[in-house]
Amino acid sequence: MKEYFTWKVWILLLAILLGAFALAPNPWASGVEITSIDASSDAVQFGLAAGQKILSINGQEISNEHDVLQALSLLYYPEQELKVKTSEEEVTYIITNDLGFLLDANLSLVDSSVNVSKGSTLLSINGEAISDSKAFEDFYDTIIPKKVINIKTDQGLVAYLSREIPPIVVSEAKKTNLAFGLDFTGGTRVLLQPVSDEEISDEDISTLIDVLSNRLNVYGLSDIKIRSASDWEGNKYVLVELAGVTEQEVKSLISQQGKFEAKVGEEVVFEGGKKDIPYVCRNDGTCSGIRNCKQSTEFWTCSFDFSITLSQDAAEQQADATRDLDVVSESGQRYLSEPLDLYLDGELVDSLLIGENLKGQATTGISISGPGYGSTESAAVEDATASMNTLQTILITGSLPFDLEIVKLDTISPIMGESFLRNMLFVGLLSILAVGIVILVRYKKFSFFFPVMFTLFVELFLILGFAAFVKWNLDIAALAGILAAIGTGVDDQIVILDEAVRGRKENTSTKERLKRAFFIIFAAYATTVVAMLPLWNAGAGLLRGFALTTIAGVTIGVFLTRPAFASFVEKIDTEKKE
Repeated sequence: MKEYFTWKVWILLLAILLGAFALAPNPWASGVEITSIDASSDAVQFGLAAGQKILSINGQEISNEHDVLQALSLLYYPEQELKVKTSEEEVTYIITNDLGFLLDANLSLVDSSVNVSKGSTLLSINGEAISDSKAFEDFYDTIIPKKVINIKTDQGLVAYLSREIPPIVVSEAKKTNLAFGLDFTGGTRVLLQPVSDEEISDEDISTLIDVLSNRLNVYGLSDIKIRSASDWEGNKYVLVELAGVTEQEVKSLISQQGKFEAKVGEEVVFEGGKKDIPYVCRNDGTCSGIRNCKQSTEFWTCSFDFSITLSQDAAEQQADATRDLDVVSESGQRYLSEPLDLYLDGELVDSLLIGENLKGQATTGISISGPGYGSTESAAVEDATASMNTLQTILITGSLPFDLEIVKLDTISPIMGESFLRNMLFVGLLSILAVGIVILVRYKKFSFFFPVMFTLFVELFLILGFAAFVKWNLDIAALAGILAAIGTGVDDQIVILDEAVRGRKENTSTKERLKRAFFIIFAAYATTVVAMLPLWNAGAGLLRGFALTTIAGVTIGVFLTRPAFASFVEKIDTEKKE
């Protein structure tokens, strides 16, 4: 038996061991793990974190993702109508777990996710006058009282009072290091093409990816994959994959171009980008950072500021815009009658008062500030830091120099993804069964059948190990490539068997016949690799998974499994002769 374990077989066994390490199989893994959680969540402050396994939520045992959704649904408050009257308007809308706006100590709306204007002053809710912060807090506790939330994890119990639905993303506990693409996990894939009259460089694409990554992360999306793509005609694209996002949400997020404008009145005095802003202070505590935090009735507020340098042209444009403004007094300070308003995608981000001494002055140094909010001080710091980073990124990169056209948009539900995976596995098993039947019919010997089938499964295992090692997401195209690679592997094994068995009538040694077989195999290998290369950029890279797994599969076969299989067949053939 020892003579079967040649150096070629030992190399294959070593590769199998490395593949096992890459896959890290754990078939006994069970339960649900937290893959991501909003850093501003109340739960984070009490110890809930990504990577923990959820055992129960408010006493309800958790064994799968459906259990999590069901447990979280019980935390929603019944819908109720809210009539809000402010100094500017009266609005009626439906609420569940929050009022939809934040107030400062003076009852001014500092943030709103409903149709209530920011900056207005709250007067009453549902006809009940709100005179001060204490009255507002009492009303809030009456209409939406905080609930006790108990989340038991494998690292202990997280218990706290909150109105929120824990903003967590969960997944089944990983049984291997294999990662599956949106075809199987569900989500949205969008292929974007930049549109510009000028040639788009790789640097432009890199900038676009940075801006999109920052923007999508700021919007609270998780499990985002963004990469560049191109086709053989030279067209450049950006491929974005987002889990748990609807088609409409993707269109809404992508359509926002990241345009920054600073206005004095209605006049734009400078825009984001190096033309107007050659320098933005970033990652330097002397001119950028979170400066102070204050606690109000329901939340914390932290402010950030960072300095920027305007170009001389932008400074002079700002001087022209302020030259004829009046000077007004406010809280003992003298300012110009119009503030410097900062707009991002048409939305007012902040208004900065302009000191009297800057009237008509071409000042190149400016300090940009803004707020961050959170239920705790650390959450407010996190929010302020994220807002500052977003603004700094857009000021550095400016508005995108081109529009984005959605070339292809695919949305796949998780249920359909599971169906795809089951169908692919079923087809794969049928293919393996068909190969086994063909081998038995052709050679009528189990001594050939078992090595062929063993080699087939080893190739499948090594290809999956390679995918896990390079962290390549397996989609339908990638699995099709695996089947194609295994199919070529079976062809090569039949060539080896035919040369070894059918070639006995020739007056040549087994080694000579196997050399002839490997000449055919290497020629077929080179042809396959060359044929796959055009698919690398075909369809803007959407078929790259097929090309990658096919090339990886035939390479593993030619250099690992085929030599070991040939060595095994050679020993069998030698024993037959003896």
